[in-house]
Amino acid sequence: MSYVGQSVRRLEDPPLLTGDAMFVADLAFPDMAAMRVVRSPVPHGRLIGFDTAEAENAPGVIAVLTASDLDLPPIEIRMTKVGGLDPYRQPVLAKDRVRYVGEPVAVVIAEDPYLAEDAAELVWPEIEDLEPQLDPMVPGEFEDGLSSEVALVEKGYGDVDDGLAASPHVLEVELRVGRHTGVPMETRGAIGVWDPVEGVLHMFGAAKVPHYNRFAIATMLGLEQDKVHLFENHVGGGFGVRGELYPEDVLVCASAMRLGRPVRWIEDRREHFIATNHSRDQVHRVKVGFDHTGFIHVVDDEFWQDQGGYVRTHGATVADLTGAMLPGPYLFPAYRSRGHIVLTNKTPAGTYRSPGRYEGSFIRERILDLVAAEMAMDPVETRRINLIPPDNIPFDRQYSALATEVTYDSGDYGRLLDRVVERLGYAELRADLQSRRANGELVGLGVVCFVEKSGLGPFDEVRVEVGGEGSVEVITGAASVGQGVETAIAQICADGIGVDIDSIRVTHGQTDRIDRGMGAFATRVTVMTGSATSIAAAQVREQALQQAASLLEANPADLRIERGRISVEGSPGGPSLTLGEVAAAAAAAGANLTATAEFNTDHMTYPYGVQAAVVEIDPVTGGCRVTEYLVGYDVGRSVNPMLIEGQLVGGVAQGVGGALFEAFRYDESGQPLATSFMDYLVPTASETPQVDVLLSEDFPSPLNPIGVKGAGEGGINAVGAAIAAAVGDALGRQDAITELPITPGSIWAILSG
Repeated sequence: MSYVGQSVRRLEDPPLLTGDAMFVADLAFPDMAAMRVVRSPVPHGRLIGFDTAEAENAPGVIAVLTASDLDLPPIEIRMTKVGGLDPYRQPVLAKDRVRYVGEPVAVVIAEDPYLAEDAAELVWPEIEDLEPQLDPMVPGEFEDGLSSEVALVEKGYGDVDDGLAASPHVLEVELRVGRHTGVPMETRGAIGVWDPVEGVLHMFGAAKVPHYNRFAIATMLGLEQDKVHLFENHVGGGFGVRGELYPEDVLVCASAMRLGRPVRWIEDRREHFIATNHSRDQVHRVKVGFDHTGFIHVVDDEFWQDQGGYVRTHGATVADLTGAMLPGPYLFPAYRSRGHIVLTNKTPAGTYRSPGRYEGSFIRERILDLVAAEMAMDPVETRRINLIPPDNIPFDRQYSALATEVTYDSGDYGRLLDRVVERLGYAELRADLQSRRANGELVGLGVVCFVEKSGLGPFDEVRVEVGGEGSVEVITGAASVGQGVETAIAQICADGIGVDIDSIRVTHGQTDRIDRGMGAFATRVTVMTGSATSIAAAQVREQALQQAASLLEANPADLRIERGRISVEGSPGGPSLTLGEVAAAAAAAGANLTATAEFNTDHMTYPYGVQAAVVEIDPVTGGCRVTEYLVGYDVGRSVNPMLIEGQLVGGVAQGVGGALFEAFRYDESGQPLATSFMDYLVPTASETPQVDVLLSEDFPSPLNPIGVKGAGEGGINAVGAAIAAAVGDALGRQDAITELPITPGSIWAILSG
């Protein structure tokens, strides 16, 4: 029996379904105080001082703290090798200037959250207004001598200028992807608990990267790393925006140490909209050179990324991945990308599920549709002409992303496109939609291709331990943010040792249980943690066979482990031992069945896919409804098809939000216009289509021992691109669809024009 490849039900679900899950807001400690953050009410200003007297004398208030009370360094950057970003890091509390509405300027600690909130309204920061900068395409000054353009990220190969000059056809277009973000069901939260006797700080509510955040918090607070431990609880959604190191995480820890009592902070939804990382928000100006066959010879892309008030922990990751992944599965013999990262007086931006790829796919696939329209070609055929041939894979893109060389490891993009076309009944569907348009309906189809990236290194470490009763614990520094970590890792371990999955417990996100870990981001866990688990499980299996061989007086090569029982191959009625008995015998001899294994890599894997959308547009309101959606995705090897399908479907739902509904907008003075769900629209079940998934395992990755590629971000990657193509098809105006989200107002303007 093999668990890998089976749709095993999620091991994580019982506590979530029965109400036994413990989120950070469910935790309480004796003598716990509550923290409320005082935030800047203006987008840009000089911070002159505070009036805190009334708040300090309010009922239940324990302390009011400002930057002068907490001498803390700015928050370090976790990712990217792009230099020169240090001056733009965010302080834990604003000191001399405020740079966005919602920036923390002070905290109030009180006996309960209600008293803290009441008192926070009595803190009056004195701020001299400064002119806000809101347009990333017009850089200004961050402060004296520092431009608000913090970095220029460049990628490319080939002779772009000569290629454009020699191209028979050249088109130029400006394209935009709006500002939106993950908006998980659970807002952020953290609890700091200080043990003055042991000198140990505990923080509860960690997610995504507990080990890195432990290191960063210890460094900022002047503690040894082994004196800080972070604990991951159940997490109500991650999507890239949860679990980075934010000012509030440091503040609860610093406050707990200062006051000598536990301090808890739970973010409300308004805070979440103005303080948690936003994302996307790019403007691209693209030149494309192509010939009469529709083959694209050159792409020249310059873009501006609105980074908001500061550079946060992701550094230049989004711009780096935008430029690196924009060419997708196409040859593009000459390519240039120049990405400007510019600060504005808006909420700081970071990563959100498929960062840079959602944006890049929209840009790239708009190009393909515009070329197809100009040459009066079938859009699928235009894509097929430009795909990288399978004989060229592995394919070196001749530049790096996230400090790793971009080399597509395996695949056949045309084959998957053909399978999707067949699944759609493409010719018949196109004919049907054309007939409906002839009868006055506004309906359209978009088919787009994309490449994802996954399995970011450099390492992951796993420890596998067998208990005396045959139970198996897998201890990992990975984190669970809803992606099915416990189930997938248990499946790999069960097969690796030869035990029932019910005997396995996966422990994650607890820095006191394992010294090293990379967490959960960049669709890395199945590739990296799964590979390390496979290696460690094989080592434990070998230990068990060696120990059992001495007990059974047999050759280890003649033994097998099946469902936790060790017996001689071909002797079903012969002597056997349970794994627990073998573990007990090993323990009696002063040994343990345990192994720690590390998987290392300096290359990512590159899954790929094809997405198709059918839309209907209401000619009266301009409203757009996605009626059909198909995701074809090559995952290399599937550990759990049900989990992968769930990831893809969930990603599509979020992609629909970014394509049609979600947008953080600001007025001319820099005030945010979306601070509640009354103003920020997310798709519900009514707006999310049924998603058909075509899961391919045709091309396992050669870069890891289990052949897997990640699936966490493939569902969202090309949704904006597919819906834009379908809307352009419905309107007969591919050239008119240049911005996401595509709102009823923008459609109405096209129809009215």
